[in-house]
Amino acid sequence: MQQLKMMEEKVILAVKDFANSINSGSKVVADMSALVDVTSQLSLSSFDYWERFIRTEFSSALRESTPPKWKLWSKPKELTTWLDLISWDGYKREKALRALSGGAPNTFFFSLAVRRLNDWVPQVREAAREKLPEIAKLTDPKCVVEALCITLSNWNSWGRIKEEDKQILLQIICEKDIAESLRRKLISSASGPMPSLFSQLGRTPILDENLEEIARLAIQPSVRAKAYRSLFEGRIVWMEGRKWEWTDIRYCEGRVRPIVGERKLDIKIPILDFLELSSTDRSSIVRRVSAEILIRELGKIEAVIAKELANKFASDKSHPVSERGKFAKRKLEEMASVNDS
Repeated sequence: MQQLKMMEEKVILAVKDFANSINSGSKVVADMSALVDVTSQLSLSSFDYWERFIRTEFSSALRESTPPKWKLWSKPKELTTWLDLISWDGYKREKALRALSGGAPNTFFFSLAVRRLNDWVPQVREAAREKLPEIAKLTDPKCVVEALCITLSNWNSWGRIKEEDKQILLQIICEKDIAESLRRKLISSASGPMPSLFSQLGRTPILDENLEEIARLAIQPSVRAKAYRSLFEGRIVWMEGRKWEWTDIRYCEGRVRPIVGERKLDIKIPILDFLELSSTDRSSIVRRVSAEILIRELGKIEAVIAKELANKFASDKSHPVSERGKFAKRKLEEMASVNDS
């Protein structure tokens, strides 16, 4: 709580400095260096909070800042700034998107532009669709990747984003530098929403050639498990969203049903080699996927090898893995009994 309070004070100071520089009479641009520094320290996981906080403080600071005396009778040109992207006024948000040139100064400000795809004003969303690819090309790829990681993990909760808006982000993702940075991040990140990011990136083919590398080397076990499952099943699945479904309308009972999308993979793998590899993974999450695939492929694998794998899984320290191994052993015994008869 104390840390949050200290960060809020830093943000307020930077916002006030920025508002004062707008009213300083400068004929060039407002000075947002302090604001860029402080927003670079903010956690994107709390982005909603900081966006609301800065909007409120900026609006208040503009009212309180005193313009120079000469401005009382002169009318200098109104500056359009990055913070106009979160103005209360939809016209200002649209104008800012269309007027701003150059790349975003950091991840926070690029995220502000991305979030306009979920804006409550249709004209603002249209402006975001038109300008985002240009802004992304001129922004540091690291900033773009950091912002996209959070966005792709959460956009299913955005109520106003349309399919054409998502296509703009997928178009940005497919840019060579961005795609490469995203692949590296999937493999090297020890925390963060990488499993959901993996699924959403599966909408595009940017991971297809690297799925084996991700399965072997990704730090997060859930990412390795998803990569192995995709290779085994020949498809990548992702969450499209959720839809309310009535189970008994008489009693107003229902449930939220997940909507799943998928894309087929044109990748052929040596299943036995990958079963051997995944069966020795250090994480039980991956070994469990391996055991499930063994059960599915029992009829296609040589009996001796299948029995060896089933025994390995049955003696696994993880209960979910050992249960699947024991089930595979029972199935093999049943198959052998049928063949003998």
